[in-house]
Amino acid sequence: MSYKEPIYLDINKEIEDICLNWAKEELKNCSACPRRCNVNRFSNELGHCKIGRYARVSSAFPHFGEEACLVGWHGSGTIFFSGCNLNCVFCQNYEISQYPSGPECSPEVIAEMMLHLQSLGCHNINLVSPSHVIPQIIEALIIAKKNDLRMPIVYNSNAYDSVESLKILENWIDIYMPDIKYWETNTAKMYSYAENYPDIAKTAIKEMHRQVGDLILTSDGIAQRGLLIRHLVMPTLVNEAKEILQWLATNISKNTYINIMEQYRPAYKIPTHPEYSNISRRPTREEIEDVRSFAVSVGLWRFAD
Repeated sequence: MSYKEPIYLDINKEIEDICLNWAKEELKNCSACPRRCNVNRFSNELGHCKIGRYARVSSAFPHFGEEACLVGWHGSGTIFFSGCNLNCVFCQNYEISQYPSGPECSPEVIAEMMLHLQSLGCHNINLVSPSHVIPQIIEALIIAKKNDLRMPIVYNSNAYDSVESLKILENWIDIYMPDIKYWETNTAKMYSYAENYPDIAKTAIKEMHRQVGDLILTSDGIAQRGLLIRHLVMPTLVNEAKEILQWLATNISKNTYINIMEQYRPAYKIPTHPEYSNISRRPTREEIEDVRSFAVSVGLWRFAD
């Protein structure tokens, strides 16, 4: 398929104003993510994510460690936001997710980052951990669009996303890439302090798919628009992984593009907290292959490199 420009280029001024007004009002009584802290972030009150009026950016650079369809030849233009709306006890990036670092960045500065990554030839703008800073992202995208941003936008989240916020993002986001973690509420509560995670994630992924459909690639294999699912295989949680894959095949699409990841390693709280002993090792090769074989058995066939 030949390249088509992002659909956000067709968003008119009226819709931009609606989105901008939503962003500013949302910050005054924040329910941008499912935590619904209802704090006044516009006045720098801090909720669960520990981020106030302005998003914090840990780093921004062309990333060559993402999926091949995002990286291409020139990299995925990643912007790593600090803070998070989950508290995963195994987080490998806990230094920035649980202890927000990096400078506070105005929407103008974030827009400049996007435009700089575009100038470097990146294939997309990859917003990493965006769920808690959607209002700030909206502000930045409007500015960047006015300054000739033309790259596909990737929403790279933990799937703990508010449907109401996702609806505001409709047509701004080209590629949704949620990492769906758990099937059971007790597991989500134990490892991420988010008992409602499974229902929230499933509802969010349905909305993402409604907006963008199955992943579409250009003729040279670069992701252009659609849904790309990640799932990190965790030790002893193979049955939950299978439930997730069955649900995706049945309720989303057998054409779902999926990355079954094997990068889990014990980090953050795991080594020092005995109550997490069942996930205190890496997944075995047998566990990984069991999950991958099951994905094929339920009809999934599009797997990321």
